[in-house]
Amino acid sequence: MALVSRIPSISSSSGATQLRKIKSFCVNPVCCINYASHSSSPFTEKHSIERYQRDSWIYKNELEQQSGSCPIMPDPSYVRDYDIALQLPELKKMLQVLREKRKGEGGCDRKGPGNVFLVGTGPGDPELLTVKALRVIQNADLLLYDRLVSNEVLDLVGPDARLLYVGKTAGYHSRTQEEIHELLLSFAEAGANVVRLKGGDPLVFGRGGEEMDFLQQKGIQVKVIPGITAASGISAELGIPLTHRGVANSVRFLTGHSRKGGTDPLFVAENAADPDSTLVVYMGLSTLPSLASKLIHHGLPTDTPAVAIERGTTPQQRMVFAELKNLADDIVSHQLESPTLIIIGKVVALSPLWPHSSEETPILVETNSSTNTLQ
Repeated sequence: MALVSRIPSISSSSGATQLRKIKSFCVNPVCCINYASHSSSPFTEKHSIERYQRDSWIYKNELEQQSGSCPIMPDPSYVRDYDIALQLPELKKMLQVLREKRKGEGGCDRKGPGNVFLVGTGPGDPELLTVKALRVIQNADLLLYDRLVSNEVLDLVGPDARLLYVGKTAGYHSRTQEEIHELLLSFAEAGANVVRLKGGDPLVFGRGGEEMDFLQQKGIQVKVIPGITAASGISAELGIPLTHRGVANSVRFLTGHSRKGGTDPLFVAENAADPDSTLVVYMGLSTLPSLASKLIHHGLPTDTPAVAIERGTTPQQRMVFAELKNLADDIVSHQLESPTLIIIGKVVALSPLWPHSSEETPILVETNSSTNTLQ
């Protein structure tokens, strides 16, 4: 049975104990969970004001009952469970409205479930969104969106749609993957037009395949609308051809994450150490030191050109160009943060931004948000 249909299970003995502890802090989702002011990030950060303003419909019940802010912050380990508990009344109410609407249009038995669209929104720049993606976004009933869907893309959502944040960051998952599956299923079964918004492309390190497989096994039709993956969008922004005749005859996408976590999940370095190939590493900030060391150990030249790009294609974009042997240290010294894409290979030197002499490396290039030009 889908998540919202089995909500009472949250009041099981362990869950109820946790929720009682949370409620003792008298948390208000907007004034207490939001301990950050307006975020400078182009993306949705976990407890930003932008997130709660965008998703305010889901906290309607709490906002109507609030009696002022509370000075004591809850234990962080309880925030996620409490946040979900606050959302449940409005989620249930929306499901009921959808079910009643279906009955009024001819009855549940004669009308099949709704559709789920897995939509890629590209690396951040809203102008890289496809026409088809825009049409689907503007006609959705409910949109479940990730952290790396940019704020500018979310501004394009239709006025009657409901938004629900289900993003994940290191150490904080607003929803588990299983909970996301159940939410998609619950609303699709109620006949909703459900859109799952993902940064980049939903089938490139986006876990879109898992969601598609789960829903199809439940009899839900899933349509995938591809997005420009970060490798393509960001490399184009920097003038880096991922393949180039006589320089790179192949390109390989790697993930810096493993299912079990840790700092050394990359077991592909031996096969990836090809000087005639381009490597693009997603989510690789924490594991880059290990990866770079392995690549060099397996024969990739230490002076291989490389670049790390933070928040690519957005006004907050920053880039560090360096040779492979120096890249990890230079990323640390310039304090690049997630999301950061890493490109390694001789094609990086074809970028007009690549320094022409080794004395100039590393080079940090920032985007001016007011003029949108590189300097």
